[in-house]
Amino acid sequence: MNNNDILMRGQQITRRWGGLVALAGVSIDLRRGEVHAVIGTNGAGKSTLINILSGEIPPSSGSVELLGQDVTRWTQPRRARAGLGRSYQRNTIFPVFSVLENCRLAAQARVQKPWRWWEGAQSCKTSMEAAKDAAARVGLSDLLDRNAGLLSHGQKRQLEIAMCLATRPHVLLLDEPLAGMGAEETDRMLALLAELKKLHSILLVEHDMGAVFRIADRITVMVNGEVIASDTPKAIRASAEVQAAYLGGH
Repeated sequence: MNNNDILMRGQQITRRWGGLVALAGVSIDLRRGEVHAVIGTNGAGKSTLINILSGEIPPSSGSVELLGQDVTRWTQPRRARAGLGRSYQRNTIFPVFSVLENCRLAAQARVQKPWRWWEGAQSCKTSMEAAKDAAARVGLSDLLDRNAGLLSHGQKRQLEIAMCLATRPHVLLLDEPLAGMGAEETDRMLALLAELKKLHSILLVEHDMGAVFRIADRITVMVNGEVIASDTPKAIRASAEVQAAYLGGH
């Protein structure tokens, strides 16, 4: 792969909270066609990293690039419109709305048309097509009319990813999408991620090590706000430093 395959890049990202250093010079490249997993114990800095990449919080120093543009000072909505999708640890769906409405609302946020105030939101053909396409990609086409609150846990996580896809992103930042899933739901989600990575770059923050080693093309290991290793799953599994700092304790 060459540099043209890098869709998002964080360089020497540091984040301080008063005297506490949450991230210390973290660099990461997210490439098209790869699932890049970030692992580490609680407090390692994973959430801070994903929050900085998504634009929720600014870095104290360092830079963030998206599709070759410096987006370090861009807001989260601006990054989303430029091609960045994000899911969260907790469900962020609208439970009283249907699956289709959840996806349409996400799509509509990207193609806002305030100057066409006289049109009903549901008449936006672009948003509706994006919503249906996103639902189809995650396997929810048969449940478009079902209230989101009635979905199973695994289906709700699928819907969250569909809502990301409805914004037509290039990069997906997924924060613990497998949390709380059983074996069958995990298998479905991993199959979905394997399909999605063909067209996207995926950053996966996940505690399920079995799943990480099944799906990841590259793994970055963080300890106390620093990267101690970033390599292929095979190399990470064989690393004595990683074993001592993280994997050996699980």
